[in-house]
Amino acid sequence: MSKIISAAFGNITEYSLNWPSTAHGSTHELVIDEAHIYVTGQNMHQIAKCDYGGQVVDYYKMPDGSGPHGILIDKHGRLWVSLEFFGLVVQLDGQGKIVKEIDVRLFVQGAKTPINPAPHGICLDADGETIWFTGKRTSIVGKINPDSSVEHFQLNNLAAMPIFLSAGADGNIWGTELLASAILNISGDGTVREFPILTSNSRPIAVIPDPSGPFMWFTEEAGVKIGKIDLSGKITEYPVPALQKNDILASLVFDCDDNLWVQVYVDQNNPNPSGYDYILKFDKSIRHIEGSDIAGIPFSMHTLPSRGAMMHRIKMDYKGNLWFTEMMTDKLGKITL
Repeated sequence: MSKIISAAFGNITEYSLNWPSTAHGSTHELVIDEAHIYVTGQNMHQIAKCDYGGQVVDYYKMPDGSGPHGILIDKHGRLWVSLEFFGLVVQLDGQGKIVKEIDVRLFVQGAKTPINPAPHGICLDADGETIWFTGKRTSIVGKINPDSSVEHFQLNNLAAMPIFLSAGADGNIWGTELLASAILNISGDGTVREFPILTSNSRPIAVIPDPSGPFMWFTEEAGVKIGKIDLSGKITEYPVPALQKNDILASLVFDCDDNLWVQVYVDQNNPNPSGYDYILKFDKSIRHIEGSDIAGIPFSMHTLPSRGAMMHRIKMDYKGNLWFTEMMTDKLGKITL
């Protein structure tokens, strides 16, 4: 058994986003700057702008049917959103108006209409302005250059369903392939490498860089494991001490002390038995262990006030606190550290 330490310092507060929409249960990605948290409501076709007190200060209305999902802020402070249902990545101004549209659809000879790759996750390249996106529907990774030109790169795994992207210490982009149970790596010129995860049907979700080491860390939704992959593609998996068999994983984040936080929630497709949704904090020593045994790593469990939250993403703000999204409850959560 791992050593469990007190969770008293982990104060979780939830804030309802009160989306101005008849749609519910579709709160997805978030991005944070020095003063605000921006959250995408995909089926609501809205973006909520919240302050560090968790209060909504504005809603940005996106076109009906557009499906905003991925969201980022580039090095120039510009806000970008992927409109997954429209096949667009758009730039917003300070009032939430679309000021630039990048069409990332595939214009294929013989196709009567352009093919929408469904730009799902977006991330920044190391240069802070090149944008990469996952083509969830077409098993591609795309690249939007600073001059607004678009490139598409085919993945080798069929029906891979790429989900999440993050820049790595090697200067390349790393991503998760949900259905292929693999981690992808793509260079600036489009050279693709794919690394299979040993656990079959693991369904990797999020991937993030180690705070300082030459590794990437990822979550396995169905595998209920944390994964670490080095820059050569070697993968080590660590089983998560879940409370019950129908717990699955969402995203993960490092805090300012290099501790690792992982979202765990009851699978809403397999809701019995019912149980708590919670976030696990693993001591930073997990970053340096040899092998896959984390029994000696201290961890703490931080239970959400809500149940059935279906957590989605988690990030750190500029004050060192953690913010996360609850897809089904349409809430924004905060862990005050």
